[in-house]
Amino acid sequence: MEPNPEQLLIFIDAALLVVNKPSGVLTLPDGYDREKPHLRSLLEPSYGRLWIVHRLDRDTSGIILLARSAEVHRHVNTQFQENKVKKLYHALVLGNPPWQTLTLKDPLRPDGDRRHRTIIDPKRGKTAITDLRVLKHHEGYSLLEASPQTGRTHQIRAHLRHTGYPILGDPLYGDPSHPSHALLPRLGLHARSLSLVHPQTEEPIQLEAPYHEDFSKLLGA
Repeated sequence: MEPNPEQLLIFIDAALLVVNKPSGVLTLPDGYDREKPHLRSLLEPSYGRLWIVHRLDRDTSGIILLARSAEVHRHVNTQFQENKVKKLYHALVLGNPPWQTLTLKDPLRPDGDRRHRTIIDPKRGKTAITDLRVLKHHEGYSLLEASPQTGRTHQIRAHLRHTGYPILGDPLYGDPSHPSHALLPRLGLHARSLSLVHPQTEEPIQLEAPYHEDFSKLLGA
């Protein structure tokens, strides 16, 4: 069943539309099946023409910002390109890291193996920096905050796999046969917040996406 556009809404004004994307919903049209629902096809009937500024993987839930005009799109897109937008993700990972904070700087190369995964590649990979912080330990899994300083494909997922703490329910970078998949049968990665400068008022804004029900349940929230 397709989600209700109004239930996804976090923020709206003349310039911006911000939503809380459920896991499983495409950000952009599918390259093979143009009829599959995606954010614009779900939202535009209610809110008019929209421009995608950034994207999330299909199975990642959380905050996505859309522009309501081409001019706003250019303004916000420039902020993303110049790394002026602060992005925070929350990840449920397998295991309990012994560290409280960690900065990963392993270079990444997309489409690096037969499964088309992003891999660590010191020679041909591009600079990738992810700041990690442990928020809470649970029995057998933990909640981490991830702040990517670069925007490589599957950056957080690849970096966490490399540390030995893959994201729960990750079919590509985790072990599908692991019992963790019974805990959360979808990718345990949630785009929690965005901080940027409003394209019209020029004031700093911070927007946050609440956890979806399955994510909250594991946290006891």
